[in-house]
Amino acid sequence: MLSMTISASRVLSRLRIGRLGAVTLKSTMANLVRPVVVSGPSGSGKSTLLTRLFKDYPDCFAFSVSHTTRKPRPGEEHGKDYYYVTMEEFEELIKNNGFLEHAQFSGNRYGTSKKSVQDILASGRLCVLDVEINGVKSIKAANMNPTPRFIFVKPPTFESLKSRLQGRGTETDESLQKRLDTAKEAMDFAEQAGAYDHIIVNDDVDVAYEKLKGILIEDITELQKTKLKAGK
Repeated sequence: MLSMTISASRVLSRLRIGRLGAVTLKSTMANLVRPVVVSGPSGSGKSTLLTRLFKDYPDCFAFSVSHTTRKPRPGEEHGKDYYYVTMEEFEELIKNNGFLEHAQFSGNRYGTSKKSVQDILASGRLCVLDVEINGVKSIKAANMNPTPRFIFVKPPTFESLKSRLQGRGTETDESLQKRLDTAKEAMDFAEQAGAYDHIIVNDDVDVAYEKLKGILIEDITELQKTKLKAGK
């Protein structure tokens, strides 16, 4: 984690974006700025866990805001929920090697820009990336330095996930099947050795949250100490 006394410009001068999208931070505290990559199928409850984490530690974490070609939903804000761009703008970012990872789902494109990760690292907070399975694979292939911490949130059973998605009342038969197929692929990948550093089974949201917090508590404590020393 970065000392809060280091200016953003000095921090950014220490960041390098390579051809493969590697983000490098040359710092003796590099092990404390490991980005957190969280993945899990829709309906696993990962968004609920992350919302709670951000509420409890608002100064410790920052979401990497993704770019998307889909239209904003009611209540969503540009730059807060997503950066809403046209397909042409998205393709231009790909052409200019501007994404750390990008994927397509239900006809829409989603991507994590390298700049969004840079900005969060420069702020001295932990960068959290909420990505799908293909995003996880892309980030692993990008040889990011420091190496991210990969966390997978899964439902207790596949049937319980299906029930959760059906209970939302927002899915058509076709969209439900697509989400279930994607979930099956993600859960199978998570079972592979080395796919994730931690797997959290979200059967009870309070228990799952304590597990998530336990994984990150050392980084949280170090950041809070750093801010206290800096008088923040």
